[in-house]
Amino acid sequence: MASTVCVVSGCVSPVEADAPLALCDWHYSVAADWAGTHDGVTDVLPSPCALCGARLGVRWPSGWLCAVCEWRVGDPVDGELPPPRVDVVYYLRFEDRVKIGTTAQPRQRLQALWHDELLAFERGDRLVERRRHEQFAEERFARTEWFRLSDTLAMHVEALRAGIEDPWQQFARWTSEAIARRVG
Repeated sequence: MASTVCVVSGCVSPVEADAPLALCDWHYSVAADWAGTHDGVTDVLPSPCALCGARLGVRWPSGWLCAVCEWRVGDPVDGELPPPRVDVVYYLRFEDRVKIGTTAQPRQRLQALWHDELLAFERGDRLVERRRHEQFAEERFARTEWFRLSDTLAMHVEALRAGIEDPWQQFARWTSEAIARRVG
């Protein structure tokens, strides 16, 4: 880099040696703020999301959005409306077995089941659950919803989890989307 001072007219502040453009730290900050008005800035929310409880958000000039469920921070959640129905197929691991079941109330259902780990959620109802039972029929323990954790089943779960750190955040996003569709 040829210039050692900021190229902004009238600025004589030093430029970092590895800076991609000849701008001082302050002018980079101004440029980043300006870019944030167009692209949004990911940051910690001022308070947890009222809908899903997440702490990560995106700040826009018009306000904050939850980064998990995209609920506009500050918008009230209508407590008089019943929660929307969001059917999911769940994958629970207990030792070397996986239970594939379905529910519209996963927190209540999973509390009632003995398991080591929630592996994934898949959006769907009994039809999707039945398809998964057929898909993994060779691994199924007779007349149950429990399956041997085979390589094929593990690959399916990994595909469902691709890019998902926490299945509960995914469920929160689906719930938020269902609320937004109902309200909008």
